Amino acid sequence: MNTEKITTHSFEETENVGFKLASELKLGSTVLLLGNLGAGKTVFSRGFARGIGITEQVSSPTYTIVQEYDIPSGGRLYHLDLYRISGVESALAFGVDEFIDDPEAIRLIEWPMRIEGILPSDCIKVAIEHVDDTTREITIER
Repeated sequence: MNTEKITTHSFEETENVGFKLASELKLGSTVLLLGNLGAGKTVFSRGFARGIGITEQVSSPTYTIVQEYDIPSGGRLYHLDLYRISGVESALAFGVDEFIDDPEAIRLIEWPMRIEGILPSDCIKVAIEHVDDTTREITIER
């Protein structure tokens, strides 16, 4: 396992970490976003989406559970926020397995611990820690 630790000092720097990671991935990849509310997961996600060519506005899917975006080069980005999901059973009832199993997509999953038992084994973990108003500690495990 390869671990990289990055400290960012602005929203732009946090977005750029997401941008760089996304530009290195291929369809079928799953990225797990870990961090408390307000840690910077949505900021990271905006940069991530830009990194795969998505130009439309990216927002947190907290209330919709999933946001879907077309990747210009082909495939889809599924941005899932499982904060409101109580566990694997309710996630499966929602149909989360269709998103997780799609080989023509990249998945960005917030609050992945809610469905730990059904996640692929080769996920990339991104932990974002809120240090102060602008500083974030980001740990990427591949």
